[in-house]
Amino acid sequence: MQVENYEINGFLIDTFNQHNLEVGKTQGICPLCSHTRKPKNKKAKCCSYDWERGLGTCHNCNSTFQLHTYQRKGASDKDYVRPEITKYLSVKDKVTEWFKDRGISQGTLDDLKVGQGPEYMPQTGKKENTIQFNYIIGDQLINIKYRDGRKNFKLYKGAEKVFYNINSIVGFKDCVITEGEMDVLALHEAGVTNCVSVPNGATLHHNNLDYLDNCIDYFEDKERIILALDVDEPGMALRRELVRRLGAEVCFLVDFEDCKDANEYLIKYGKEKLKEVIRRARAYPLENVTTFKDIEGDVKDFVTNGFKPGFQIGLPNFDNIFSTYTSQFITVTGIPSSGKSDFVDQMVVGYNKLYGWKTGFASPENAPNYLHAHKLMRKVWGDMPQREDIGGKKWDEVADHVNDNFFFIDMDKYTLESVLRKGAELVKRKGIKCLVIDPFNKVRDKNASSLDVNIYTMEYLTKIENFAKKYDVLVFIVAHPTKMYKNSDGKIEEPNMYNIKGGGEWYDASYHGLLIHRDYERKNTKVKVLKVKFQNLGDNGAECFFTWEPKSGSFIPDEIAHANEEAMPWE
Repeated sequence: MQVENYEINGFLIDTFNQHNLEVGKTQGICPLCSHTRKPKNKKAKCCSYDWERGLGTCHNCNSTFQLHTYQRKGASDKDYVRPEITKYLSVKDKVTEWFKDRGISQGTLDDLKVGQGPEYMPQTGKKENTIQFNYIIGDQLINIKYRDGRKNFKLYKGAEKVFYNINSIVGFKDCVITEGEMDVLALHEAGVTNCVSVPNGATLHHNNLDYLDNCIDYFEDKERIILALDVDEPGMALRRELVRRLGAEVCFLVDFEDCKDANEYLIKYGKEKLKEVIRRARAYPLENVTTFKDIEGDVKDFVTNGFKPGFQIGLPNFDNIFSTYTSQFITVTGIPSSGKSDFVDQMVVGYNKLYGWKTGFASPENAPNYLHAHKLMRKVWGDMPQREDIGGKKWDEVADHVNDNFFFIDMDKYTLESVLRKGAELVKRKGIKCLVIDPFNKVRDKNASSLDVNIYTMEYLTKIENFAKKYDVLVFIVAHPTKMYKNSDGKIEEPNMYNIKGGGEWYDASYHGLLIHRDYERKNTKVKVLKVKFQNLGDNGAECFFTWEPKSGSFIPDEIAHANEEAMPWE
């Protein structure tokens, strides 16, 4: 059979019929267990083959396996190091016993190609005997996770981050996501073979899931994605981020009862009960419907700890007067050339530095993109890149960082609907946590039901609010005020949110409001809090002052600023 360019499950075939079974036959032997059975049963037709889906199912060992290997999908365009290995080293008796104590058999270790060998571990400063979890896509070794006897871990330096055991979910309409390789082994042991693990566990706030970016295509066809994650705070944070990226409608939650994870559950309750607890996974809470049980954990946390602190940008004078949550939007206003866009850039760079948040920009006024990218590069760099820096180590590092964390939405004609649609795509494929609309009057709502400016404004902001809540994104809306007038001393009056076209709707609907106002005489910029929705997040009317530093293009708190007043070549 010619299989070049032949596609199954949306993947091109790499190796057709990898187990050399009878092509076209619907029943036959199992390549996983038949060779281990008694002589009289070695040829028993214990297995069903689904050639259309590319899956085999054994009725003797209860395993499901792929009939083919597939070519890589969703590969990053980055250049990564590939581990070099000639064979998968089998684990020795002592390590086998260690796995056995944790409910993991030799057969499972063989199926998932778990190895053993010496490896330098930076935590101890020497070579250690390590367990090696091989990350394989198709028939290619992509990465290796090393674990020593002291529970130190490391991934292969410079290798691409992907899900562990990602091959196993191809062809299935459902899959399980766990937090560690041991949980994948535990589920495989229980007969749940279509399961993967994140490569580096869960962390709180820093939810930059680059491994999901690299493997997102593997989840496109899934009808059920079962999240079997740890129940600690980082595990809950990872759950929220996966739901945000993959969609609540396909996500299901596992309750491990009194156990931390799948492996602990296997040890305590056995294979059958572990398989059953996965089968009983409950749907993620319905959108727009909340019961007390859905939020009981949050209620307990509030009773215990009160309001959670808001997210900050890392500038102490501003952080003292303003912070925010996600699932909200911030209105930023100010007269032309006051630095609104620049300060918004400063904020998203700060969130990226502190929390790893990525940002999508719908910024027609910041075009062309190379100038906007240059502004972001300076803020990340902390200096003005020079011609001699191009191609150097620092240039490459900063360029890669800007490339991986900031995305520019390009459109011939910006509409709110198309921007939010692209924003949703960026959430799913890149994991953005911030979306900037700059300015709002150039991102029009073509489907507005009314020409009345107040009704139009409320519809516009409601759509943005719904987007922010659905995808747990922080949205920035840069809004110019209407024409402002000079006061008695000849200075232009400071605008507020009521000066934006649409009037009081902006103040009423916005979660937060900020004024950016430049004083050319004093050569500083004032940032004023016009509104905070929750008083624990800031102080209405509070102000702070910055000096703009021209080399880095960054805002430096006045009290610590040492501004370089030398004009830039284009100024």
